[in-house]
Amino acid sequence: MKLFTAVGRRLRRMRRRKKVGRAYDMALEVARLLPPRADVLDVGCGNGFIAHHLSGLLRSPVVGLDVMGDTAAKINYVSFDGQHFPIQDGRFDAVLLCYVLHHVKDAGLVLREVKRVLRKDGLALIYEDIPRRRWDRGVCWTHDRKWRTRTGPCTFHFDYDWRTVFNSAGFELIMERQLSRWRNLTHPVSRQFYLLSSDRKEERPKSSRIIDHPTKTLAEQVCVAASPNTSPYSFRLVR
Repeated sequence: MKLFTAVGRRLRRMRRRKKVGRAYDMALEVARLLPPRADVLDVGCGNGFIAHHLSGLLRSPVVGLDVMGDTAAKINYVSFDGQHFPIQDGRFDAVLLCYVLHHVKDAGLVLREVKRVLRKDGLALIYEDIPRRRWDRGVCWTHDRKWRTRTGPCTFHFDYDWRTVFNSAGFELIMERQLSRWRNLTHPVSRQFYLLSSDRKEERPKSSRIIDHPTKTLAEQVCVAASPNTSPYSFRLVR
């Protein structure tokens, strides 16, 4: 009996370490796009490990937001109803949505809330599963069956549909990249990353500093970091 207890404890520890390690990899990827001490909101933070690691990397407390009562990691956590953020306007420099939007009932509503809590020239960093091929659609269907009793049915979109949703919510798409489906072997689905600006070109005054510095510089830095010599991912800048 003691042997089974010890083995079970070891397996739980291994699973936890795997989650923490994967969260660190995601946090490191996100941190490369943001300046130190940026104020960040992690929407749909789940266990909170990404927000926890990101806080250390940015040297700034990251706020986690989700529908659960608490998180496994000790972070600044705020619970919400899945639609309206209990957060003041213009509070954050960046908002992270890591494979979250396909879980929400109204993606447009959530994105408008994201835009509301972002400061001028703020950034939204969005990761999404894309049902690009038959295999991907099968993985998405399995994911939906797993989560529909917890958060409701999932809604997956093609990449061009997401662009329409982002535009309707008032965002400008700065950059997008296709990610390898094999970055998570337990969930091998095609993925897409989007970098959005809350300040669209047609809304900016001609003298706005964003035209010749912040978002352009961020996008260029990402492309340099993901050049063929350093990364297997494909990038596309949206001018």
